[in-house]
Amino acid sequence: MLALIVVLAVAGLALATQIGVALIQRAFPPQGRMIDVAGARLHVVELGPRDAAGPPVVLLHGASSNLRAMQSLGDRIARTRRVILIDRPGHGWSTRERVADSTPVIQGRMIVEALTLLGVDRAIVVAHSWAGALGLRIALDHPDRVAGLVLLAPVAYPWRGGAGRYNDLISTPLIGPLLAHTVTLPLGYLVANPGARGVFAPQEMPDDFVSDSATLLLLRPREFIANARDLVTLKSAVVEQAPRYAEIKAQVTIITGDVDKTVSTRIHSRPLAATAPNAKLIVMPGVGHMVQYAVPDLVASEIEAVADRMVRHTVTAQ
Repeated sequence: MLALIVVLAVAGLALATQIGVALIQRAFPPQGRMIDVAGARLHVVELGPRDAAGPPVVLLHGASSNLRAMQSLGDRIARTRRVILIDRPGHGWSTRERVADSTPVIQGRMIVEALTLLGVDRAIVVAHSWAGALGLRIALDHPDRVAGLVLLAPVAYPWRGGAGRYNDLISTPLIGPLLAHTVTLPLGYLVANPGARGVFAPQEMPDDFVSDSATLLLLRPREFIANARDLVTLKSAVVEQAPRYAEIKAQVTIITGDVDKTVSTRIHSRPLAATAPNAKLIVMPGVGHMVQYAVPDLVASEIEAVADRMVRHTVTAQ
């Protein structure tokens, strides 16, 4: 009898998850176009004038999110620049063929391929949080494609501890998919708002952030598994790439908060600024992890400054 109750409970949760996924996807449909690259299909949104002076600005989101978490910044920059927002492979409306394609080196290759298909030779890469490691990897592996890097509260180095027990469980064969297809969505729905508020702290989270950023897309099983895998494999990825940061030729601007409890400025941004040859570090007092929301004018002005330098350099070279 107990076994039957368990089976029925699991079946009920699985059905509720399927219904929830359908409702979430209906509420937050894709906004852009799909681009096929080797191993993935990427969702891309383009903003601003395509013929704007200077290289396009590519915005890359962090973990547990999608391109809409960068869209308010993108809308601001798009007044004068061509802006390209990309759902990282496996996130938002982007897919990837293999869950194991979770590392910055693989995702960087996919994103560069997508930019090639968009006709973009060089771009200013703006990356937040997890994607900080991705932006750095693109600059290392594809230096001719990066006109400048603007890193927002970036992950760059290994840290003490892991990626969280639940992410470890979700990344485990059999157990992970079972959890993702049953309990993750209903539980995640309950904690989505307080979880997002914690990432914003000590700043207040905008009232409509969870809906405006389509955060609930994360609760779909395939994306939740991909996100967990990204987090679990990130530490070993930065262990491998961090010794190479002195090779980066691009101008690197790092903007971070001194009270970031999600990605430590002391562990990541300060050592990176001391290592990358052309680095500029801006540490904002009293600011947490979501710097693009806490100090949007500063972030936009620094991106504009990088773009202006690229335009001046191009004119001088001619």
